[in-house]
Amino acid sequence: MIRPAMPALLLTLTLAACSPAPDEQTAATEQSQAAAAEAATPPTDAAPADALTGSCDDTQAQWIIGKTPEEKDIEQARTDSKSQLVRSLKPGDAATMEFNPSRLNVILDEKGVATSVNCG
Repeated sequence: MIRPAMPALLLTLTLAACSPAPDEQTAATEQSQAAAAEAATPPTDAAPADALTGSCDDTQAQWIIGKTPEEKDIEQARTDSKSQLVRSLKPGDAATMEFNPSRLNVILDEKGVATSVNCG
């Protein structure tokens, strides 16, 4: 009778030795929850989103699309979009390809009609 109970007893003792102590498990859980909470909270000294992405908001200059803009219209689109720079580009114009988040681009067709507006 003792022999059949021996393997069960050894298995129980082995499993008990392998499982972490309840205090260790609780501490590990609390530590991971604290790390997750810290990662989810933005730092208080973080720069505003506009400073990281530029201040250009092309949605405020969409009114220019479909118009043949004059210089004053292009300047008004720049002001409306809160961008620092503006450029108008016609087909075939040379343009730098660097991304400038504070620049408004007014894309014109062959006739000089604005077809799109975007930041960059």
